[in-house]
Amino acid sequence: MTKRARSDSEPLHIAMIGTRGVPAAYGGFETAVEEIGRRLVARGHKVTVYCRSNDGPRPAEYLGMDLVYRPAVRSKAIETLSHTFFSVAHAVSHRRPDMAFVFNAANSPFVPVLHLRGIPSAVHVDGLEWKRDKWGGAGRRYYRMAEGRAVHSADALIADAQGIADYYASEFAVPTELITYGAPILTDPGSSRLAELGLEPGRFHLVVARFEPENHVDVIVEGYGLSDARYPLVVVGSAPYSAEYTESIASMAAADQRVRMLGGVFDQELLDQLYANALTYLHGHSVGGTNPSLLRSMGAGTAVIAYDVVFNHDVLGDDGVYFDSVNSVGDQIMRAEAGEAQQRDRGLRLQQRASERYDWDDVAALYENLARRLADGASIRGIGSRRRRDSEWSARPDAHAQTAEV
Repeated sequence: MTKRARSDSEPLHIAMIGTRGVPAAYGGFETAVEEIGRRLVARGHKVTVYCRSNDGPRPAEYLGMDLVYRPAVRSKAIETLSHTFFSVAHAVSHRRPDMAFVFNAANSPFVPVLHLRGIPSAVHVDGLEWKRDKWGGAGRRYYRMAEGRAVHSADALIADAQGIADYYASEFAVPTELITYGAPILTDPGSSRLAELGLEPGRFHLVVARFEPENHVDVIVEGYGLSDARYPLVVVGSAPYSAEYTESIASMAAADQRVRMLGGVFDQELLDQLYANALTYLHGHSVGGTNPSLLRSMGAGTAVIAYDVVFNHDVLGDDGVYFDSVNSVGDQIMRAEAGEAQQRDRGLRLQQRASERYDWDDVAALYENLARRLADGASIRGIGSRRRRDSEWSARPDAHAQTAEV
């Protein structure tokens, strides 16, 4: 039954479920929730963000968003799912929102519970989680199953990259809402904090990534180590559940005095200065969609050397350069150091591309439009295939490993 159409000025109550919450300090979903949520509030909507309980401060409000805290079981396999379970339980048992944005396709099995209370939902499907090396066979099968659940239970699917939209069209014959992330544009971040780390502007290379195999931090560190690079490699990041992988990277770094391992950096001023003053930013992500770290480097006006997959090509266009092996990492770094002026020019072109294509105000407007349509009764349920089609992706689980990942 079609719902009563609301006027464009009537505020909505919008829930955001499935992330760690805000303030954003962990990943792309959290950044999206913060940037989109605060803009929706500014447009007059009530936004409730479900956050994971922790031992730190638990404010009831942040940038106008109402924060609700729910626990999570501290286990790699079920941390996200357990938190979403408790979040959905709260959403359906308290004041019912007009619609919900559910982040991560893994959380799609909870969407029917929202429907039981008449809460339409859009699932942000993220990347191809089943390709992540951290998941064993059971985890990968779960993510493949969850994709199918999202297709036939969500009222809309959000893809943040064309490659992800293409995947769902090919695999399930279902349309998606293509909504990317925004890029913060840094015009004058300064460089005063670099001295704390013994760095000079334009004289270091930068990696910012969670330490997981599909982000290829090990490939970058090893490739750099095989090069004759003059400038140090600064590595920012860590991982909560990848001790062995992290130790392997630390071991390689310890053997090369040029590599600076900083761990997690949550000082945003310092992080901005690292992005903006690096000669190059090396981006190894290979299984997600449009990545916020990549956009942040572009917004900082920094030249990018990225892993050779379609998602990164979509974001960087003709101004990206790419690697696909240990040897090609070193080759690209050496070329960058041999042409520093060209790197600065390339970085400025990427910054211009970011300002034109990746604007958070535009992103929030698309989310608002989608929220209104779903609250008014629009839905894709029943459109997509309930079973995987005989597509290239289905026939070859490793398909596009070198040409269509993040």
